[in-house]
Amino acid sequence: MPAEDATQVYQPESDTYLLLKCAIAAAKPADTILEIGTGSGLIAHEMSKISEKTFAVDINPHACIAARKLGLEVIRSDLFSALKNDLKFTLVLFNPPYLPTRPEERIDDWLEYALDGGITGRSTIEKFADGLGAVMDRYGRCLLLISSLTGINEVSACFKSRGFISFVIAEERLEDETLYVLQISRDLCSL
Repeated sequence: MPAEDATQVYQPESDTYLLLKCAIAAAKPADTILEIGTGSGLIAHEMSKISEKTFAVDINPHACIAARKLGLEVIRSDLFSALKNDLKFTLVLFNPPYLPTRPEERIDDWLEYALDGGITGRSTIEKFADGLGAVMDRYGRCLLLISSLTGINEVSACFKSRGFISFVIAEERLEDETLYVLQISRDLCSL
């Protein structure tokens, strides 16, 4: 693994703190918690104070190093790809790359994984939605941070088409966008 380069790690911003606030309100000591895309590790570190069963994942090797420095158990993985199939989480947290990004805007470094949401801003979110059911406990819940730039109706429809229900539990208006935290759970009525 390379030496940590802090310039390649997403540092906490307004989106991080909004998701953290919601996660603290939602987390319970009995939860098995997974943070996807942990970045600096701030959220997973705070969750580990609530539940001993807290895990963090990031594709970025520099983020993994930063999170391990906080004492976290970190798995280097592209979303869920390196997780064991038998491990189920009761609380999944994700602040995905949600910025709509055209190919010519890409910067081709590790930090891009935290920012580049593809043309619509939903590229990684759609992949996440595809894999969420395999790792989330039947009665589990997910907190997902998105932006008005990403399209809240489109994100909700994405999860609905995969058997989930979602609703907004928090929002924060910024200069040129609104941040939302969605709570997502299985639509048990459709099973």
